[in-house]
Amino acid sequence: MSNGSAPVVHLCHVGLGPMGRRILGDFIRRGLGDVVAAIDSDPELVGRRLPEFVPGAPDLEVLASIDEMEPTRERPIALVTTCSDLPRCFETFIDLLERGVDLVSSCEELLYPTLRHPRLAEELDRVAHDNDCRILGTGINPGFLMDTMPLVATALSQRIDRIEVLRAQDASTRRVPFQAKIGATLDLEAFAARQRDGSLRHVGLGESLHLLADAIGLPLDEWDESLEPLIATEAMTCDLGPIPAGHARGVVQVARGRRADGRTIELEFRAAIGEPHPMDRIRILGEPDIELAFRGGVHGDTGTSAVVLNAIPALRAAPPGLHTMATIRPCRWWQSV
Repeated sequence: MSNGSAPVVHLCHVGLGPMGRRILGDFIRRGLGDVVAAIDSDPELVGRRLPEFVPGAPDLEVLASIDEMEPTRERPIALVTTCSDLPRCFETFIDLLERGVDLVSSCEELLYPTLRHPRLAEELDRVAHDNDCRILGTGINPGFLMDTMPLVATALSQRIDRIEVLRAQDASTRRVPFQAKIGATLDLEAFAARQRDGSLRHVGLGESLHLLADAIGLPLDEWDESLEPLIATEAMTCDLGPIPAGHARGVVQVARGRRADGRTIELEFRAAIGEPHPMDRIRILGEPDIELAFRGGVHGDTGTSAVVLNAIPALRAAPPGLHTMATIRPCRWWQSV
């Protein structure tokens, strides 16, 4: 019988942006294992010592590429926290898998890559199998609150008619890159321009929708996404800068899925400076009706770090291949032994 313990992890960390530093710091603070390599392509970081960015980290030099990694006696696992779009991360993933390295990534599109990148997903699965490796995309959202958590909650259901999931966040407490990603401070013309070029969106909402639908055996017949600005009614400020009245303070994005039999799934993501009622809520309508709520919501950075780290033992216990949160055993808190 398994418990909340797992062998010490030998970690290769790729990506030392704000989220990467947070996850690596939590890995060290929790005593989950040894850091054997830290990699980032940013010329400002390459060649510097890791403790400059992550207190308590071993005195390693930041490497420019995976090619510079020294062989290790123990098989490492990689955490990759570089970007949201799968095509931009793809070669990094392939390089690691071909070296026999299991990996967990916060890349949002890796949560359910068959949705937008079926050929890349097929290649990742093939390379993982060929090298006896495992690969998983996860985080707090996508990865847990809007997909895995409602999936687990359906264990209480005899019948499902509709699923509604709401994630509402006060982005005042989030990192500056997150505030920029949701369009905070932009006038409406600039917001619309970034919406058109695809640089302003919460990546992964469609992936959450399809992971949930397919995992419960209710694949969707049609689906769509909408995105609108949440507008400041008075002057505000945030770490990113001032927000005049009439400018965007954040975003509301909705993914809706429908089936021919009338059953629906709707995921609503709201993130804005000064959002008045932050919360995470799951409603499953059917037999019985179910409602779960996290009042005040779950902090995105704290939650992402926890989910990524707590997925490591579950992924390592899985068979080789490309995995989702629905194909590995349930994640839980753990400590090293």
